Amino acid sequence: MSSPLYAAFCLPSSPYLSKFSRYRVTCCSGSQQKYVASDLKLALHDVLDSIGTDTTFAREAREGFYSQIKRLSNVERETSISINKCVDLGKTALHIAAEDDSLISHSSVPLPVDALISQLDDLSVGYCSHYSSGFRSSPESVLESIERYLFDKKGFRRTNARNQLIEPRSLYLHSVLTHRTGSAVMLSLIYSEILKMLRIWGLIDFDVEISFPLDLYSLPRGYQKQKSKDSDQPHIITVQMLLEEILRNLKNAFWPFQHDRSRSLFLRAARAANCIDQLNSGDSGLQLASAKAARHRLERGVWNSVRFGDMRCALAGMHL
Repeated sequence: MSSPLYAAFCLPSSPYLSKFSRYRVTCCSGSQQKYVASDLKLALHDVLDSIGTDTTFAREAREGFYSQIKRLSNVERETSISINKCVDLGKTALHIAAEDDSLISHSSVPLPVDALISQLDDLSVGYCSHYSSGFRSSPESVLESIERYLFDKKGFRRTNARNQLIEPRSLYLHSVLTHRTGSAVMLSLIYSEILKMLRIWGLIDFDVEISFPLDLYSLPRGYQKQKSKDSDQPHIITVQMLLEEILRNLKNAFWPFQHDRSRSLFLRAARAANCIDQLNSGDSGLQLASAKAARHRLERGVWNSVRFGDMRCALAGMHL
């Protein structure tokens, strides 16, 4: 018999589908906020508990994530991450990492979120100790010095987008702080956290936007908001966009059905569930073999594979 997880995410008509449709929740608005607040379902954790996996730390991390995003109003959701005052985005990202770390590692201790927040704050302290005299310079010079500090002195670099599937650590804030290699959204988050601390300490008194790169290689850059142009608008990353991008990247990276990326995640899963013994037009032998292998793993309750993702993390990344 197929596992519930396999049935839910591989069969479009599955009765499990509605039960497993809510996982990590991001920024629901209006009437949805009231619904989520009174009906926070942790279906993935319930399934894992039912087969003997302790999800205590994963549940605590999810609650920590929710305690942050429930503060968002419609206006705050569309606020740029560089001027957000309502949600601690660094802590929110670390709660996401803590949940997945618990699901994967089954560690007897949770990911130390508070210690990692201190490590994140240390970047701002380090910047101040090296560039304290620069605060009397122009806003452009201050932003240039932040970028030199972050990307040159501290060595943070952007991972190639094609490598995210084999290096998921670039999608978790705690790993990026350790290994100094991260996705564009993680580097944007770290940049915004430095700006936040400098503003809290009263060291900068001008508004900053972070230009989020839309290509595969560029780094996020800051610019003075008062000098922004219409062409800058597509690059401004809001709080909701950042949270959605974090979760979308994780979901895509860990989804077991990686071939035929022109289809949606669910269509890929449905294709694997109904794969046939002979090739269809346009199918390759590798695609068919991979689909069958993924189907076979999930039927046996094996949720993770070195090359084909981890169903637990993919499901944890699902959002409304």
